[in-house]
Amino acid sequence: MDNRHRYLQIALVVVGIAFLSIYPLIEIWPSGWGWQPGHSKSEQMIVGVYAILGIFLLLAARKPEVHLSLIWFTVWSSAIHGLIMAGQAITDSAERGHLFGDVPALILVAIVLGFLTPREVVSAQE
Repeated sequence: MDNRHRYLQIALVVVGIAFLSIYPLIEIWPSGWGWQPGHSKSEQMIVGVYAILGIFLLLAARKPEVHLSLIWFTVWSSAIHGLIMAGQAITDSAERGHLFGDVPALILVAIVLGFLTPREVVSAQE
């Protein structure tokens, strides 16, 4: 197992735990992680989706090469989510806290996982 594979496993665990921690982050720092108005139905739904994604990323950490589509979904959805939220935070002063909270976190997730994740499965026979 090479270092990149091991770092990917570690990153998947860290991101999985982070996604499972979104609800506590909303409670601790609502302006950086919550949606206005707080505790909306949309907020509850997205917390649920990220919690499930976090669980699946933890499972994927065991054998990342078997879960590339899940990992790439996480990369691209995090990048798009972060960029959309950045645009909303720039145009809506009530959402500015996101520029220092979940926006950089999502962009960091996309960059780290995108860098560490193989583009294709490499066969052991090659």
